[in-house]
Amino acid sequence: MNTEAATAPPRSEPTHTRRVSSWREHHGWSAADSLRRLAARPLGSLLTIAVMGLALALPLAFYLLLGNVQQMGRALGQDQAINVFLQPDQGESQAQLLAKQLGERSDVDAVTVKTPQQGLDELAKMQGFSGALDALDQNPLPYVLMVQPKPGLDASTVGRLVSDLHDMRSVAQVQDSGTWRQRLDALLGVGDRVVLALALMLALAALLVVGNTVRVDIASRSEEIGVLLLVGASGAFVRRPYLYAGIWYGLFSGILAALLALAIEFALSEPVAQLSQAYDGKLHIDGLPLWLLLATPVAAAVLGWLGARLVSAWQLRKAV
Repeated sequence: MNTEAATAPPRSEPTHTRRVSSWREHHGWSAADSLRRLAARPLGSLLTIAVMGLALALPLAFYLLLGNVQQMGRALGQDQAINVFLQPDQGESQAQLLAKQLGERSDVDAVTVKTPQQGLDELAKMQGFSGALDALDQNPLPYVLMVQPKPGLDASTVGRLVSDLHDMRSVAQVQDSGTWRQRLDALLGVGDRVVLALALMLALAALLVVGNTVRVDIASRSEEIGVLLLVGASGAFVRRPYLYAGIWYGLFSGILAALLALAIEFALSEPVAQLSQAYDGKLHIDGLPLWLLLATPVAAAVLGWLGARLVSAWQLRKAV
C-alpha cells in the first residue's frame, strides 16, 4: 500500500485557480454589462451624469476663483511698506538718521527715504493736481520713510512695529499699507472654509444621486435578483454590477466636471489677460492644477462606488 498517496493532502490549487478566474470573469462581465445598461437608457444616464457633473464642477470653480483672488492679493500686496510721515520741521539729516536707526531693527527689512520733492513730483503726475501745485509758494510735504517689514512676519508683529513708529517723537503720521492685505487674507480664510463645506455638501449630493439611481435600478429588477438569491448567488455576486454602475456614473461625471472647470477657465482667460495688462503685467492668474483635474474623476468614481455600495447593500438586505 502506498502510504504517501494515502497521506497526501488534497490538491486545492486547481479549485482555487478556477475560483479566481471565475471572479475575474464576473468582474469583467459586470463592468461591461453595467456600461451596456447605461447606454441602453441614454437620456436617464446623461441626466444623472449631468447633475453629478454640475455638482462636482461648482467646488472646482470656487477653488479656481479663490486661488486666483489669493494670487491677485499676493501680486498687488507685494509692497506692504509702512509709510512714516515725519514732522514738518524734520530735515534730511534727521530723516537719514531715523532711517538708519529703523534699519537696524530685527523686524525691518529695508527703509527708503522719500524727499518732499519726490512726493511733489508724484502728485504732479496725478490727474487734477498739476494746476493746484503750481499755485503753491513752497513745498508743504514732509520727509517720508518707507519702512519694509521683514518677509513672513505675522500680523501681531507688524502691529507692534506700527505702534512703535507711532510713538516716535519725530513722527507725525503712520500709514500701514499692509492692513488691507491682512483683511483680504482673513476673508480668503473664510472662503477656504466655505469651499470645503460646499465641496462636502455637493459630494454628498452626488453620492445621493447615484444611490437613488441604483435603488431604482434594483427595484426594477427585484424579481431577477430574487431568483439569483434563491439559486444560491451570494450578495457580492448580485451587488457587483450595480457597484460598477456607480463607478461609471462617478467616472463620467468627474470627467464632465473637469471639462466644465476647464471651460470656465478658458472663458475667463481673455478678461483676465486684460486685467493683468491694466496692472502692468503684475497679475499672473493660475489655472486649476493638473493633479486636481486628474483626481476629480477618480474621486467621483469612488463616490459613485460608495453610493452604490450603501444603497445596494440596503436593498439586497430587504430582498433577503
